Amino acid sequence: MKSPKDAYHLILEAIDTGLYRPGDRLVESELAERFGVSRTPIREALQRLETQSLLTRDGRSLIVASLDHNQLAELYAVRAELEGFAARLAARHATEEEVRLLRAMVEDDRKLMNDPQALSRANRRFHKQIHLASHNRYLVQQLDLVHRSMALLATTSISFEGRGKQTIAEHSSIVEAIAARDGNGAYEALKEHISTAFLTRLRQDAQQESRYAL
Repeated sequence: MKSPKDAYHLILEAIDTGLYRPGDRLVESELAERFGVSRTPIREALQRLETQSLLTRDGRSLIVASLDHNQLAELYAVRAELEGFAARLAARHATEEEVRLLRAMVEDDRKLMNDPQALSRANRRFHKQIHLASHNRYLVQQLDLVHRSMALLATTSISFEGRGKQTIAEHSSIVEAIAARDGNGAYEALKEHISTAFLTRLRQDAQQESRYAL
């Protein structure tokens, strides 16, 4: 039997991969059947996700939460600072093996440039590796919380025209600053990377709104 922790990660992954999207209702019995888990661990997992504001109440139902414009801006502001700090620490503490891994990830990701969903998953792995290369467990924990909230974004900014190629170039600049042990350069490069991603998402949302207005 799967534990509440297993159930939590199964539901979180389903939200992160878009199986459940903002506004979707989550039902204990349906989740238990889908994941092959009894209803008790599902119930505990849902309570945990609600406490973390990943789920919200709609009457008696639990639905996947969504982020309004202000919440989105706040999330990206915190993410930019924390990730920039992680890059600064990575420039100081990353091992040569970790630097080689980051470079290899950038090269591997070039092959995914025409597959936004695959590149989005690779992007998350790349950022996670920078978090780990900071060698600061408390910072990694805080970034994990931030990236859980990123799961509430229904689309990836990487799908925007030209963003995939731009993302690879930005990742390369971040890695080279880390490799050069340039903490300030790594910090600025990663902050700029997050800022550009946020701007791209705003442009995406504006385009979507204009389509609905027609």
